[in-house]
Amino acid sequence: MRLSIVVMVILGVGIGWLWWSQQRSTASPAWQGYAEADYVKVAPIEQGQLTAISVARGDQIARGAALFTQDDTHERAARDQAARQLAQAEEQLANLEAAMKPTEVAQAEANLTDARSTLERARADLQRDEALLRTGYSTAQTVDQRRADYKSAEAKAQHAEAALAHGPGAGDRGATAAVAAGRAAVGMAEWRLAQRTVTAPVGGRVADVLAQPGETMAAGAPVVSILPPENIFVRFFVPETALSGLHRGDAVSFGCDGCQRGLAGTISFISPTAEYTPPVIYSESTRAKLVYRIEARPRPDQAVLFNPGQPISVRPIGAGASQ
Repeated sequence: MRLSIVVMVILGVGIGWLWWSQQRSTASPAWQGYAEADYVKVAPIEQGQLTAISVARGDQIARGAALFTQDDTHERAARDQAARQLAQAEEQLANLEAAMKPTEVAQAEANLTDARSTLERARADLQRDEALLRTGYSTAQTVDQRRADYKSAEAKAQHAEAALAHGPGAGDRGATAAVAAGRAAVGMAEWRLAQRTVTAPVGGRVADVLAQPGETMAAGAPVVSILPPENIFVRFFVPETALSGLHRGDAVSFGCDGCQRGLAGTISFISPTAEYTPPVIYSESTRAKLVYRIEARPRPDQAVLFNPGQPISVRPIGAGASQ
């Protein structure tokens, strides 16, 4: 009786071991990795002293939320100066455009027509008397007088043209260009002033505040670090034998201590080169072997459940795979 019990126990253990071995061989592989993130580090575009920090580490912020401000004394003064110069240029242009009334313009046009007619007559008289002088039918004194008349008529025509050029409608190109330049200068000054109040380019969680009010920050020096949910991903490593079965866009499931069930994502990157197994995730069976780095993005609604640095196990989702 005792012998039969022992035999039955041995048979039961053997059957159980065979079942466990079969299940283990058919279960989908699990690869070890960790959560990682691409942080958005926000910095001023120009050097300046911080006057206020509007967020704290851990805050959830929306895109466009105020992050920090810098001293803007210089920018306000530059804006005011540009505005005054623009007003002066606009006033000068208005005075030039209103310098002549329509009746005065008509008179200036008539004067120009008369001056041009006089110039043509003077030119014809000069040419005729020069020809007569060569044949002896005119005197040098007469030709000299004709030349003087011609030069006088030419000067009057030039003066009439200049007077008409400043009438309304013709405008003043120099003053118009000055107004355009002034408006551009005001726009640039307003933009530089606005940059002293820095807002969030993306929404997410404030991962860190790297400076405090009173500090002078160089251009490009990060002040606030933001972690958008869409920038969280899982980095894991697979052996070469499993690489051929993985492709960008493949679905994978995630697991971790204390995590809810059903976490999933898609593969977004597969490294083209092999590397040694990272020491933080090696096991006795895989250390010293070459592996390939792979990254997978969680679903957008689940990304906030992952924390950078958190150990994550990854399994493929497919026919016969265990989720």
